[in-house]
Amino acid sequence: MSRRWWGAGVAVVTVAAGLGIRAWTGGPFAKYAGDALYTVLVCAVVIMVAPRLRPVVVAGVGLGFSWAVELSQIVGIPEVLRPLLGATFNAPDLFWYVVGAGLGWCLAARHSGALAARA
Repeated sequence: MSRRWWGAGVAVVTVAAGLGIRAWTGGPFAKYAGDALYTVLVCAVVIMVAPRLRPVVVAGVGLGFSWAVELSQIVGIPEVLRPLLGATFNAPDLFWYVVGAGLGWCLAARHSGALAARA
């Protein structure tokens, strides 16, 4: 399976997991799991766009993007983008983006290792 298709599969599973968590749980767990899964989704999109990137770079881009969005909430996000990117800065989110980037790195490294083993 190509790395792009694998990234697409990870994206679909990530969205399904996020929707499931929101449907069956609530409170802080759902919020922070959603933060981590948001970064995993960004990592999956990075894999789809640039499949040859090393896992550490995929995780770094995912984390950097997530942090940039969160930090931009300090100065304000345009109203039209708020449903997608959020509206209020929350410092603990920065930690949960690191958790999501770590998971994204693990997934990317696992797949990279699986491909290398088959070659």
